[in-house]
Amino acid sequence: MGKINITEATIALIDSLKSTTGAFGLAGTGSEYKIVTEMFLYKFFNDKFGYEAKRDQIYGDRLSKAEKWDAEYDKFTEEEVEDLFSYLPASVPRLKPEHTLSHLYNSATKGDFSTMLDATLIDIANVNAETFSVTTSGKSKVNIFSTITTYVTDTQKRDEFAKSLMRNVASFNFEDVFDEKYDFFSGIFEYLLKGFNNAGGGKYAEYYTPRAIAQVMARLLVGNNSDLRGITCYDPSAGTGTLLMALAHQVGEDRCSIYSQDISEKSSEMLRLNLILNNLSASLPNVVQGNTLTEPSHKETNGTLKKFDFIVSNPPFKLDFPEYRDTLASDSIRFWAGVPNAVTKVDPNKPKMAIYTCFLQHVLNSLKPTGKAAVVIPTGFITAKSGVEKKVLQRIVDERWVYGCISMPSNVFATTGTNVSVIFFDKSAKSDKVILIDASKLGEEYKEGNNQKRRLLNEEVDKIVNTFLNKEAIDDFSVAVTYDEIKEKNYSLSAGQYFDIKIEYVDITEEEFNKRVADYQSTLKAQFEESHKLENEIMQQLEKLVFNAK
Repeated sequence: MGKINITEATIALIDSLKSTTGAFGLAGTGSEYKIVTEMFLYKFFNDKFGYEAKRDQIYGDRLSKAEKWDAEYDKFTEEEVEDLFSYLPASVPRLKPEHTLSHLYNSATKGDFSTMLDATLIDIANVNAETFSVTTSGKSKVNIFSTITTYVTDTQKRDEFAKSLMRNVASFNFEDVFDEKYDFFSGIFEYLLKGFNNAGGGKYAEYYTPRAIAQVMARLLVGNNSDLRGITCYDPSAGTGTLLMALAHQVGEDRCSIYSQDISEKSSEMLRLNLILNNLSASLPNVVQGNTLTEPSHKETNGTLKKFDFIVSNPPFKLDFPEYRDTLASDSIRFWAGVPNAVTKVDPNKPKMAIYTCFLQHVLNSLKPTGKAAVVIPTGFITAKSGVEKKVLQRIVDERWVYGCISMPSNVFATTGTNVSVIFFDKSAKSDKVILIDASKLGEEYKEGNNQKRRLLNEEVDKIVNTFLNKEAIDDFSVAVTYDEIKEKNYSLSAGQYFDIKIEYVDITEEEFNKRVADYQSTLKAQFEESHKLENEIMQQLEKLVFNAK
């Protein structure tokens, strides 16, 4: 099957699952994403297990030669099942014979099918808990599957709902996509999240980072270093993992370990799916759901923050957190520039506390002495004049940690109109100049619903990356400046403030000069005459005015 057909078939599967949730009144609800993603993942697990089991050296021949591998697997004894499990790679999900989609589908006529589907998913989750669980900051495990048919409140309709979901996945086979890589799955994952990943999550809204920006960040962090091994990649506000997946792909999925934390349960579940799809299941134990600022989970044995090779982050820009503001402020080592002042009244619709400044400090504290980071920030930060922002800005320049900044086009994010920039850090402070790029004029416009958006084209991504890596100065686009020059500009990282003001001069002859002057004189003379005429008319009209005593 060609790649285009694989993509179309996978998207059609997602659409069919969404169609079912819609038909049962669950479209747009908070539970829809759980149902769609868990059924999508169940099907992925089923096909992945079958694919790997048929390749096993001991039992593969038996399963692959059978007319239907899952029907043959139903004949396995408990001892044979456990033996097969022992031979499979650790990242492969374990399914017992009664867990397979075929076995379950054949039981659809037995009655109480919804209970059977839910019980099967829970049992698969328990069997695979050690490999595929997400951990909370309190060390509790969040299993990969939950009951999904109970979201249909009418108990009489649950069986039909479960059967409909099973019909959706029964006609699709994932085996054609197992050899695909990041470029395929990033697009599929983006489509899967469409409509789910928005600000409807309440206080901790999840913001999806556009793939083009994720690619820019990953390519610039890794640069031309293609011989990396044992690399640690971290995102303290990971969301659904777009930035981490792009970074892992750039480094090499088999050459890095992923670490993450995010306060959102929904995002952590999506990130887990992203890791599984991108063959990074080995990093799942490093995925933590919890508040990074109050309870950073990735630490060394002595209690200090773990240090990483690469860090990427698109943190929330503003979020009111008066309930733990003073706790953070008391940690003057970790938050050396301070934390935003608390608000007297929390307004969920208009948060005021610049929480991203806390994440910036956390990122810098979490880098190895040779580590690099790329963080999405509001563009206002790069010209900050006061407050915590200015203190952070001054230190990253004084310490020579910042080595680049790119201002992105407006409206590149699906859920916020805030202008954003990406700032790059190198804790080794090796750079002698900082490359500043103004990419605000790039991108093509497109419509998303009623919103006008912009996205970077592939050739524009290449232009940004090549200009940055070469520290190339291009008129009205980029400039490479020294740290002293930045200090002279009051620590501004805005590229536009360093662009030369150009005045174009055109050589003309004396005859052309005299003609232009004569033309100007003639034009002015005519305008002056017209002005005098108007003045006289106004005076004449004023003289005709008389006082009316009545």
